[in-house]
Amino acid sequence: MARIKIFADSTSDLTPQWVQQYDIGIIPLYVVFGEQSLKDGAEIKPEQLYARVSRDGALPKTAAPSPADFMAAFQPYIEQGDDILYISLSSELSSTYQNALIASSEFPETRISVIDSLNLSSGIGLMVMKAAHAAEQGQNLAQITELIEAMKPTVRTEFVIDTLEYLYKGGRCSGMQNLIGSLLKIRPVIRVTDGKMTPAYKVRGKREKALEQMLQNTLSDKERIDQDLLIVVHTMAEEDAIALQQTLQEQTGARVELTTAGCVICSHCGPKTIGIIYNTAF
Repeated sequence: MARIKIFADSTSDLTPQWVQQYDIGIIPLYVVFGEQSLKDGAEIKPEQLYARVSRDGALPKTAAPSPADFMAAFQPYIEQGDDILYISLSSELSSTYQNALIASSEFPETRISVIDSLNLSSGIGLMVMKAAHAAEQGQNLAQITELIEAMKPTVRTEFVIDTLEYLYKGGRCSGMQNLIGSLLKIRPVIRVTDGKMTPAYKVRGKREKALEQMLQNTLSDKERIDQDLLIVVHTMAEEDAIALQQTLQEQTGARVELTTAGCVICSHCGPKTIGIIYNTAF
């Protein structure tokens, strides 16, 4: 049976340890400042992105990997006899999935499986880790593809955004909404629904209040949470993330891991964003 090489893109927000342990290929998206295009995670880190936005006052654009990028990444593994499973950023948010499909069509039909995660950040990461464990257990490409496709609707992804500033700069809320939100300390909570980032609700007041609400939302699913892995992802909010990690471990009994968001996610959500991602397979 062919070895399975698993790929994800840089928005999957996997830890370096997971990437190394399971030999996961990472295909970077691009962060574009004017004429300068930088590979997410490889040529620019979140701290550098935030410093540049603070200095210049403008957000970068983001761009999908090209079909040629995917072909260059896939070809060596196909040539050495591996099968490939790639789990992409949601097709509702980026052309990454479509470009991967174009690239895969240049190779034998049964050798590459391209899955639209209909998710982002560690929502993708959760699927990648499930696929990596299945490959480790000897499942073939068709079996793992079926497993991940079945898992997609059961992944829950929710984020608390600390400031409306990045949503405003990115054109996702008006100047008046940004002003009122800042004055009233309104923190939006975003959920991933049908592959899209959707406003779930807003919490007014201290940041801790919003985090507590998100925590309680997760704990209301406690009996259904897949114990294998629950992820707390953050952008420069490590202290809050660790506190959530500890509480979730105590309350759910699940394995809870921390990850940090890459530049593409950071450019849309801003610093001190924090999210909880889990699977409700049971």
